[in-house]
Amino acid sequence: MSEPVVDFSIVEAMGISRQAYDEVLDIIGRQPSIEELSTLLAMWESNGRQQSLLAWLRGQHHAVHRDDYLYSGPDDHRAIREPRIKECLDIAHALAQNTKSKIQDSKFTTGLLLYLVGNVGAGFADSEYARRCLHLADQPMAASGSDEDCQYIELILGSLHSAAMVEASHRVGEGGLFCSLLRMLAPRGFDILAPREVRLDAFLFGEERGRYLAILPESQDDAFLLKMDEARLNCCFLGRTTKDRILVDGFDFGLVGSF
Repeated sequence: MSEPVVDFSIVEAMGISRQAYDEVLDIIGRQPSIEELSTLLAMWESNGRQQSLLAWLRGQHHAVHRDDYLYSGPDDHRAIREPRIKECLDIAHALAQNTKSKIQDSKFTTGLLLYLVGNVGAGFADSEYARRCLHLADQPMAASGSDEDCQYIELILGSLHSAAMVEASHRVGEGGLFCSLLRMLAPRGFDILAPREVRLDAFLFGEERGRYLAILPESQDDAFLLKMDEARLNCCFLGRTTKDRILVDGFDFGLVGSF
């Protein structure tokens, strides 16, 4: 069955050139919806307006063709092609098979803030993703997060949970950030953005130590960030909980139930 044809006059009216639109098609591997294009434009307006949409798209972490100077990950990862956003959806489905039995329905509401605490991490060589999807042999885990570091983060997050500043926190484990969010939040979904400095597959599926998820209400955002600063802990805003859908960088991964 052929793909439905989108009237390009609508796309053009949104301020997207044919060249930029073709780049979007190449990035996600399919025809985007108007909603996805609107989200893309909103992301560009917020952090890429100083350059053209096409130049901004080509500089994003999920671009198909990436110049070396845009990549800051480990040298031994350069030989492994970074997957497109659509391929990450297929990877997520493959890894989530091991997650289903570990999901327990959460009591979280929609609109809660999601933070990644600790090192963002660019490694993925020692992970379920590397073994199952890239067929790489097991490798020794790089000491990116020592036991002392992990204990310190757990101590800080535990104290914030006791003070009702954080609703819950959990270590990023098997299946990486994506599967950890799925286990922690289901049946709720999540809408997250990835930093452009890190490969998308490493960010979503890497299992480097020293990464923790924190869930908190928006009313506690300022206080939480102040505590992170006082504790000298790195933190990265991920996004928010949704009713039941999963979105990554504005692209729809589907319903939580489909995983």
